[in-house]
Amino acid sequence: MRWNIRSDAPVYSQLVEHIKLAIVSGEFPLGSRLPSVRELAAEAGVNPNTMQRAFAELEREGLVLTQRTAGRTVTEDASRIEAVKRRLASAAIQTFWVSMRLLGFDQSEALQMLSASGKKEKED
Repeated sequence: MRWNIRSDAPVYSQLVEHIKLAIVSGEFPLGSRLPSVRELAAEAGVNPNTMQRAFAELEREGLVLTQRTAGRTVTEDASRIEAVKRRLASAAIQTFWVSMRLLGFDQSEALQMLSASGKKEKED
């Protein structure tokens, strides 16, 4: 996993977002065992306590389960993961619309640019 820790937001919240993306994208499949806190902390270059805090948040959201003898696993609840995936997509779309408005584009112009970008993406 590529970690891109920025200075503009709390580290633990960035870790939560990175791991969430890895889960919804299938990098960590349903029911799979997650690397240990220490392993992921070393990989991300953060304090293990900070990674522990991120895992606690993911557990609170129901994406990660802790089993005393088996460590941490991704939930097997596909509907929960799909709901998170849709929330993340909705937030990305909202950010897109806000950015386009700030750049001075109306909805029609933004849709044309989006369509053109999608066509170009298919060709590449």
